[in-house]
Amino acid sequence: MIPTHPTALEHLAQQMLVELCSLDSGSGHEASLLPAVVPMLERLGAQVEIREPAPGRCNVLASWGDPRILFSTHLDTVPPFLPVRVEEGRVFARGACDAKGQMVAQFLAIRQMLAEGRTGFAWLGVCGEETDSLGAVDALAWKPRFSACRALINGEPTDLKLATGQRGVDHLHLRCTGRAAHSGSPHLGHSAVLDLLDWMQDLRKLPCAEDSQLGPEVWNLGLLCGGHAVNVVPAEAEAHLHVRTLPDSAFRAQAEALRPSRGELSVLLSEPPDLYPHVPGFDHAPMPFGSDAPQLRDLIPDRTVVLAGPGTITVAHTDEEHLSLTDLLAGIDLNRRLALHFLEKP
Repeated sequence: MIPTHPTALEHLAQQMLVELCSLDSGSGHEASLLPAVVPMLERLGAQVEIREPAPGRCNVLASWGDPRILFSTHLDTVPPFLPVRVEEGRVFARGACDAKGQMVAQFLAIRQMLAEGRTGFAWLGVCGEETDSLGAVDALAWKPRFSACRALINGEPTDLKLATGQRGVDHLHLRCTGRAAHSGSPHLGHSAVLDLLDWMQDLRKLPCAEDSQLGPEVWNLGLLCGGHAVNVVPAEAEAHLHVRTLPDSAFRAQAEALRPSRGELSVLLSEPPDLYPHVPGFDHAPMPFGSDAPQLRDLIPDRTVVLAGPGTITVAHTDEEHLSLTDLLAGIDLNRRLALHFLEKP
């Protein structure tokens, strides 16, 4: 419950989040955030650098001394842009929790630690996390800056818990071919659509693998198409599957084994699962989503990474995406406590 009389920190946090969410920074035009982000960082006394990996797109690096802790999150949001509204202590907007709320929580955690006389921080905002991870790849050009860094704290909406890791991703393309015929004489043809549907049904019967740290292995039939006319037996059909894989996943091999004689399977994308270190004194939980953390952890000499932040992924990418000020304030505290844990670690 937000207090009846909000504190100065609550006012500031809400003001910053509303300002960031008022700008449309959908994937592909992340640079639209610069007029808000750069002044925020400069008011905190940061040295700010910008890289432009593609027109209209940017990565932002802010530093306070020689970085020992690197905070990061992404600048882009999914479409469509949603106007900001504030209701009952919650900010509703595209990016409210994914991930502009992460930016505010990290900025204000750094602000508190600077006020305590601490230094040695950096903040990295990357483009393209929601699409092509262009920013995470481009950010590796800054790797020499982080030779003294002890940890990466990557912000995503995790209900204030630390992710135990994240599942891998396989993008599978399934295709079936048949033989066209007039719909009045279907026996003269061979339906590619029916073959593909049978293949999908066989996949649905497979048992769901489980992992104690990463949760269940799941897959989604995201795209399905076939045929050209209602009165023609379809000669072509295809499906695109997004598989959230576990270590030693057997799903791809099982899909291949179930492939019909006229079927083909190809892999359009494959990223392995990633496990994150346990940090004593913090709550941990599996997360159902992916992030740039597996790529960005390569910036840290020993690859220590934490994936955590305020808000819940269950409302991200929806028309009701929001972040409560209560969670946002708790996210500031979480980021501060995480940074101090690694700074004070022998």
